[in-house]
Amino acid sequence: MIEDTINKIEARIQTADAIKDERKEELLQLVATLKAEVVTLAKTHDEEAQSIARFAEISTHEATREQQNPQLLKFSLSGLTASVEDFEKSHPTLTHVANAISRALANLGI
Repeated sequence: MIEDTINKIEARIQTADAIKDERKEELLQLVATLKAEVVTLAKTHDEEAQSIARFAEISTHEATREQQNPQLLKFSLSGLTASVEDFEKSHPTLTHVANAISRALANLGI
């Protein structure tokens, strides 16, 4: 389930024509790290890991839409940030990468 969600994120980024190649590479590297972190988290906190992956997917969708809705993008990015808050101490890499993805998506400027 989580791997399918991450694969959708990767496909969305790869096919987004409005994202420059160097930004795509940056995002894909962040998503690869996110994948490793949420797969590890899922072993002990499956529902939370699924929420993180889904918020990342929704945020990617909102950030790469042709006609963005700034309010929906803001809500989805807030959801992604909130979904990792409780793991800041136990999974600092997960928190860092989720926040980095949020910043990168927010700054796409599509």
